[in-house]
Amino acid sequence: MNNESLNQQKELISLLNQHVKSDGTHETSIPSLKLIRASTITEPVHAVFEPSLCLIAQGSKIVLLAGECYQYDASSYLAASVHLPVSGQVVEAIPEKPYLSVQISFSADQILDIMKDSDQIWTSRKDAQRGISVNKTSQPLLDAVLRLVRLLDTPKDIPILSPLIIREILYRMLQAEQGEQLIQFALLGSHAQRIAKAIRFIYDDFSKPLRIQQLATEVNMSVSALHSQFKKVTAMSPLQFQKLIRLQEARRLLFAENIEAADAAFQVGYESPSQFSREYARMFGLPPISDVKQLSSKWSSDIYSH
Repeated sequence: MNNESLNQQKELISLLNQHVKSDGTHETSIPSLKLIRASTITEPVHAVFEPSLCLIAQGSKIVLLAGECYQYDASSYLAASVHLPVSGQVVEAIPEKPYLSVQISFSADQILDIMKDSDQIWTSRKDAQRGISVNKTSQPLLDAVLRLVRLLDTPKDIPILSPLIIREILYRMLQAEQGEQLIQFALLGSHAQRIAKAIRFIYDDFSKPLRIQQLATEVNMSVSALHSQFKKVTAMSPLQFQKLIRLQEARRLLFAENIEAADAAFQVGYESPSQFSREYARMFGLPPISDVKQLSSKWSSDIYSH
């Protein structure tokens, strides 16, 4: 980092320390902006990443997607283009220097609007690419993120200025080396855009039986193309994706709403409680009830706030 970037990073750390006094994920008065803090290394936390930019000011984090590892720190950021079931773990944090990061959510429509207003010719590969990537943080991007966080100190400016700054942030991401991975999901008719639609379809109705032929028809793809392109984006099949979404939601229900394991199983779409228990233990390492007891002794409910 050059001196200007180092100064911007120091200011961002200072601002985050002012606005976030406790560990966890914190909503802000800017609807798409969340601030995240962890004062120690964390256990792996399973969650569904929404399309977003995750930029670290201090510390380091690992995100796992179907066994693939993505590590980023204060010199880089993670971009997720679609909803993805992942596990995340803060791997660098101490009370004196806590992990501090910002998460800015966005939509494909916002990306498309920028592309339409630009004179650039936007192209993408025919085959879809992975829906998550780690990129080097440029000085212009860091500057824009810093200006967005500064707005928290002047709430009256947020309605007018925050949409403009977020638009700039997305533009800077499109200019990055792996900006094409964002572009592909906004290009109408592309394989990636169709897979994004398939992901949304599964995510919105994960408790219902998944019929692959119906899903392929819904996104105007053959069954074989759907399977192939879906795996390129998510590193898993549609059925594996649905299963992870179901199990993560069941875990949230068990922990946050204190319901019986069988009830959670039925709510997320399982017909067999025994199958649910087996698959739950395979994913989280313990049967449902034992897992919830262990979670309750370690964490508070804010681990599921993002």
